[in-house]
Amino acid sequence: MSERDVFEYALLRVVPRVERGEQMNAGVVVYCRARSFVAALTHLDERRLLALDPEADVAGVRALLGAIERHCEGGAASGQAADDDAGRRYRWLIAPRSTVVQPGPVHTGLTADPAAEAERLLDQLVR
Repeated sequence: MSERDVFEYALLRVVPRVERGEQMNAGVVVYCRARSFVAALTHLDERRLLALDPEADVAGVRALLGAIERHCEGGAASGQAADDDAGRRYRWLIAPRSTVVQPGPVHTGLTADPAAEAERLLDQLVR
C-alpha cells in the first residue's frame, strides 16, 4: 500500500442569485500540503444553472470557473498568484466570499493520489 497524505477539499458552488441563496455544485478544489499539490476541476451543468436562474450569465460563470482552474495551476496563467506556493493559492480560493462562484466548507481526508482524488470527488459530488 502506498503512503497516504492528508488532503483538503472544498466544493465550488454557483449561486446565480446571491440574494436567493440557491446553489449548485460546479467544481472541487483539492489541496495536499505534503505533495505541494493544488488543483481545481470544474463541470458546469448549464441546464441546472438556467433552471435556478433563466437569466444567468453562463459565459461569465464559465469564465470564473476557468480562472479558478488557472489560479491553481500557478505560473503565468495564474496572474498575481504566479509566484505563490500551492497552499497560498488554495487558501485564497477557499476564503468565504459573496459572489456568483463561492467555495463551500473545507473537508479533509487521506489520499495516495491527490489528482485522482480530485477526479473522484468531481464525479461523486458534481457530475
